[in-house]
Amino acid sequence: MDEAARTEPPLAGDERATLTGFLQWQRETFAWKCGGLTAEQLRERNVPPSNLSLLGLVRHLAEVERGWFRMALRGEDIGFRWKRDRGDDSPFEVDDADPDEAFAAWAEECALAREIVDATESLGTTTGFRGEVYSLRWILTHMIEEYARHNGHADLIRERIDGATGE
Repeated sequence: MDEAARTEPPLAGDERATLTGFLQWQRETFAWKCGGLTAEQLRERNVPPSNLSLLGLVRHLAEVERGWFRMALRGEDIGFRWKRDRGDDSPFEVDDADPDEAFAAWAEECALAREIVDATESLGTTTGFRGEVYSLRWILTHMIEEYARHNGHADLIRERIDGATGE
């Protein structure tokens, strides 16, 4: 994906269109940050002492999408793909990870998340998860924050890999 292919959030949309538009913008920004790299480059951990890599972030974001939209909002009784216990860094252990599998999982979770959000009547819809109550509005806002933070990480990692910079 190139930078110009990202979908601009609406400038004057309603709350749902604005939140989902900004989340999609963040997802597409992350895809752009990862584009055109080899498997080795995607696995590269180049910001010590952190173990972050772009591939680890792909796997982590797939888990985050799965957790908030499928497990929390829709209440699916499913486990994580890679993460075993709360606080476990399994998604970031990428030495033997398959980039194609990770990107396919992330794309699938994003598509399912969009379907779930579209099917949820109100941003005020709430769900109980891990002993707390969350609204769809909160989940979308949290996901925008999650991607924005990790896009910052991805920007630094990508610049170390090949000097590419951008928003």
